[in-house]
Amino acid sequence: MLTFYYHPLSPIARRVWIALLEKGIPFEPVIVNLNGEQFQPEFLSLNPFHHVPVLVDGELRILESLAILDYLEAKYPSRSLLPQTPEAIAQMRMVQMVTTNELTPKLPGLAIASDSSEPNAATVEQIATVLNFLTQQLGELAYFGGNDLSLADITAGTAFPLLTRLGIELQGHPAIAAWYKRITARPSWQQTELDDNDFNTWKRFVSLMIKRRQRQTART
Repeated sequence: MLTFYYHPLSPIARRVWIALLEKGIPFEPVIVNLNGEQFQPEFLSLNPFHHVPVLVDGELRILESLAILDYLEAKYPSRSLLPQTPEAIAQMRMVQMVTTNELTPKLPGLAIASDSSEPNAATVEQIATVLNFLTQQLGELAYFGGNDLSLADITAGTAFPLLTRLGIELQGHPAIAAWYKRITARPSWQQTELDDNDFNTWKRFVSLMIKRRQRQTART
């Protein structure tokens, strides 16, 4: 059986969690306490970069959420979360990479600003650019890449619950708002969703993480 190392507050680990549920793959969940357990030798032997998620399948150890998603799709092709045409596959990967590189890194800054100040203009502009791009990619389809859920929806769809909780409105992007409502109604999203206490815990964790990085930078 697969062993899935994760933390339920991690939106990146949640990508894999939802994929496992959507595909109906049995797995053994192992929660990694991010208050320091990720720096212990036992976990560092799995991931020297001290991040979740990690997937272990027998002797195989896989890091990085997108690599894990690709592995799950290749090994467990039914039920498929991969579009069928080259164009749709390219679109799926674009949505995944834009979410990973352009949207998700803005979440910590939004979390810090949400309690004390307005997010800076550059962050707001970047998020607007991402929303416009995703609107173009979605078009009139139900999901990115077609009429069925894909890995693009899972990757983007695990960032949006935090994005909207942090004050980003979707009214100006009705197609994205409808897509967001559609995916969050799915049982896999309902099962893995953060409640208000979890969300506040995530915000505190993000604040501590940023302060730790600032201290490390100051020492160098």
